[in-house]
Amino acid sequence: MKKGLKGVMITLAAVLMVSSLAACSSGNGNENNTKSGNDGNQAASGPSSVKLKRLNVWQNEDYNTYPVAKLLEEKTGYKVQYDMLPQDKWAEKLNLIMASGEGYDLVTSYSDMALYSDYAQKGALVDLTPLIEEFGPNIKNAISQQSMDALKVDGKLYAIPTSITYPVNASILIRTDWLETLNLQMPTTTDELTAVLKAFKEKDPGGNGEYNVPLTIRGDLPMLDNIVGAFGLPNTWNDVDGQLVPRVLDPSYKDYIGYMADLYKQGLLDKEFVANKDATAKEKFAGGKAGAIIVHWADIPTISDTMTKNLPDAKFSFIPALKGPADEAGFAANAGFDRLTFIPKASEHPEDAIKWINASLEEETFKTMAIGVEGTHYTVEDGAYTPILPIFTDERNLANNYMAGTDEEKYPQYWQARVRKNPVMFEAFDFINNKQSDDVKIQNKLGVAPYMPTYAKNNMQLESMVGDYTIKLIAGAETLDGLEAFQAKYKAAGAEASSKEINDWYVTTK
Repeated sequence: MKKGLKGVMITLAAVLMVSSLAACSSGNGNENNTKSGNDGNQAASGPSSVKLKRLNVWQNEDYNTYPVAKLLEEKTGYKVQYDMLPQDKWAEKLNLIMASGEGYDLVTSYSDMALYSDYAQKGALVDLTPLIEEFGPNIKNAISQQSMDALKVDGKLYAIPTSITYPVNASILIRTDWLETLNLQMPTTTDELTAVLKAFKEKDPGGNGEYNVPLTIRGDLPMLDNIVGAFGLPNTWNDVDGQLVPRVLDPSYKDYIGYMADLYKQGLLDKEFVANKDATAKEKFAGGKAGAIIVHWADIPTISDTMTKNLPDAKFSFIPALKGPADEAGFAANAGFDRLTFIPKASEHPEDAIKWINASLEEETFKTMAIGVEGTHYTVEDGAYTPILPIFTDERNLANNYMAGTDEEKYPQYWQARVRKNPVMFEAFDFINNKQSDDVKIQNKLGVAPYMPTYAKNNMQLESMVGDYTIKLIAGAETLDGLEAFQAKYKAAGAEASSKEINDWYVTTK
């Protein structure tokens, strides 16, 4: 994995350097590569002759046929061709697309500040500031200046942010009917979790025989939500005596690895986890082979539907924040942005792309996109938006994937309808976001940090290094005897310089 990603980044750098030189020598002095002659009022006045091409994050339905696509075409006047990134290893695929110079007018990816700033510095993105000033009044009204400033790279804005609307993503989903069958309580500590998983293995409440899996995860998940927090490592960088320290340099990293490696040795962690795709792990849990899995709360409806068909008596719930050996507990709490939308330099229609975003953020258009029409898709009672089913699910369930920025003031209110559309999902969301105490929601400090060039340059490679190494340690392909040597290599690869930059900023926040 590490070698492949490094190769992709080298290719990206080379291609972008060549394309940048070609752009400089073309005689086109327009930095934004403007090729559209439309005025700034392009909206619902009639279909534009321009057809935009947009790359989005993965979803389980065709973007082009989902009802929101037609709505936006009617409201903005633009036809849009939608493509999407894969569910697994999306960043690697995006690197290849960006390196190829494929002519997407809009690209929406999950928020990865290092990836984004790397593209910006390599000249792969259009500076949006002048375009927003000329064609983006709705963008300026919907998105705060603070959010815009947080995305500036060398004083220029290259992306439209979609802000995070909730703190906690994931935990361990466990078969509570298996607990009941074995007369076990919900685990509250890492020791209790081990005991429960051991009982799942030895007593096989699912009747799976040799296919029985106590805990399954996908193969690219080295840091397990909730468990890693029990060792004081909920976020990628955590406060240790007033300094932000990356996990692999944290003294508690050894304890986390020791715990996870022991689960694997005992057969309590899926012996095939390294090869598991995201879908593979979910199939094992939803199909009744696994007793526990790490998942995002938004995955609950699909898992629940599959389980209802296959195992109608099955029950599950999220495990609360586990306490570790040092009595620590914590979930990584989101801060900053969920997604970023940018315009690649290869775009043929940057002006029109901004006009499309601006039209989508017109107040009523955005609300209609987000939650539909009152009385048809939702109701409002005491200020709470409640979905009308099944039409809300059929026509607005995936609306957030079409957004390029949000109305930061109003969307958190609209969003209530989305999370209430499935009672099982709402229960899971409510449990880890509202019913867990605030002291176990550990905010990601770097989520609100400004652009830092050294960190941005190094972070992707460093995270890949740590991820690969951690998985090898858990699976027994490496031992902790080599940790010091790895840490030295990690520091030399940019972690030491990144740490100085991060902590120079961090001290200013206190």
